[in-house]
Amino acid sequence: MIVEARRQFELAWSLAELHLAALVDEDFLWEPASLCWTVRQDEAGVWRPDWAETEPDPIPVPTIAWLSWHIDYWWSAAIAALSDRMGRDWSEVAWAGDGPAAVARLRALAAGWRNVLADISERDLAAAATFPWGADTERTVADTVLWVTVELTKNVSEIGQLRLIRAAGR
Repeated sequence: MIVEARRQFELAWSLAELHLAALVDEDFLWEPASLCWTVRQDEAGVWRPDWAETEPDPIPVPTIAWLSWHIDYWWSAAIAALSDRMGRDWSEVAWAGDGPAAVARLRALAAGWRNVLADISERDLAAAATFPWGADTERTVADTVLWVTVELTKNVSEIGQLRLIRAAGR
């Protein structure tokens, strides 16, 4: 199944590349709605995401910058978890600061994920995994590997939809 999981990741990543390659700087901080999550510079000039520990209702519409930060956060955590390292808390992950840097980070994460996938054997897939599920579940490395592809596909689709809506309104 690891061969198929690698193929599915590459399919999802091809969708990511389609949208990432078409983004322009103005796309990243464009706010598509009045209720919106984005990234903002703090007093030190570090780009921090809007965040709530409990998902608000209604859910704010994210900017592309926020989505690229979100991918950076969960994907680096998944790579750390499957590489037996501690992941960072969301508050420790800053946005890259501009569109090209954010895209470069995502491409670096894709390369890192390929390395993780290359090191996983069929036997490894059955091992217990707690990310992103928590310690009280019976999830496996296979669950995490498959979740990454689903989460990436979802987030990249959101980026693509925002990009298309902004482009159509120009």
